[in-house]
Amino acid sequence: MSDKIKSSSLWSDAWVRLRKNKLATASLFLVIFILIACFILRWFLPHDPNFANLEAKFQAPSFKHWLGTDQLGRDLLARILDGGQISLLVAILATIITVFTGVIYGSVAGYIGGWVQNFMMRIVDGLLALPFLVIVILMREMISVWVESGESFFTQSLRMDEDFVRRFANIIPLIFAIAAFGWLSMGRIVCTQAANLVQMEYIEAARSLGLTHWTIVKRHIIPNLLGTVIIYATLTVPSFILYEATLSFIGMGIEPPNSSWGMLIKEGANLIEIHPNLLIFPAIMFSLTLFGFNFLGDGLRDALDPKTAKD
Repeated sequence: MSDKIKSSSLWSDAWVRLRKNKLATASLFLVIFILIACFILRWFLPHDPNFANLEAKFQAPSFKHWLGTDQLGRDLLARILDGGQISLLVAILATIITVFTGVIYGSVAGYIGGWVQNFMMRIVDGLLALPFLVIVILMREMISVWVESGESFFTQSLRMDEDFVRRFANIIPLIFAIAAFGWLSMGRIVCTQAANLVQMEYIEAARSLGLTHWTIVKRHIIPNLLGTVIIYATLTVPSFILYEATLSFIGMGIEPPNSSWGMLIKEGANLIEIHPNLLIFPAIMFSLTLFGFNFLGDGLRDALDPKTAKD
């Protein structure tokens, strides 16, 4: 009886290697748990994160308020999960825009090559030389003016919920401001990878078949970049969470009554001497999320590394 040879793909092999990495696997489940807690379990909590009750301020953790209350009597657990929605939403949406822009820009530059690639990369180098946080703050302020002018259209013309519109109108400028410069590193990485792929024989075969340049980029270049893109995207999310937290901490990010992990950490830092739990609990959630995404990204990098696949 002949032995059956099981075929395997890059993704199935990568999943097997990822499962062998205990730290990366634990980080994957941690990230999934945090996402479920912030975007699903948050809505089952009995407390409104923005409801102030001064009679219940600074309460210690109890069965009613699992993590206690803040300086305005708001439930801290609800505030943390609600803030996690904002922080994660900003980071994930900014990463999606970053990946889309960087992949298209870098693929085109790497595929064309020559002076066009050099010119496009010099543009990236020039933008990377600018102070990131300063430019993001300036762009956020400019975009905020446009978004605020459109709030009345959604609330009055389309009759959308005013709180809902205000909540997301607050994060849109931050998302686009971060993504506007966040794609630059992605563009450089993709350009380098695409330039290497262009030298492959199957690209020459595709050209000899008369396929258009865009078809070659879409069918052969971009799909072969997915491993690198997934790794970088996983590592980009925590960096964008950190950017959002930094901007919110200095008062240039999320505006009240909305909350984010950066804003909660700022509020907790102001009261650390008398009520350290207001800083400790948001900081723990924030740190676990950063560690989870970073270790998951490292695990994906090892799992998808072609050199590892030869072992």
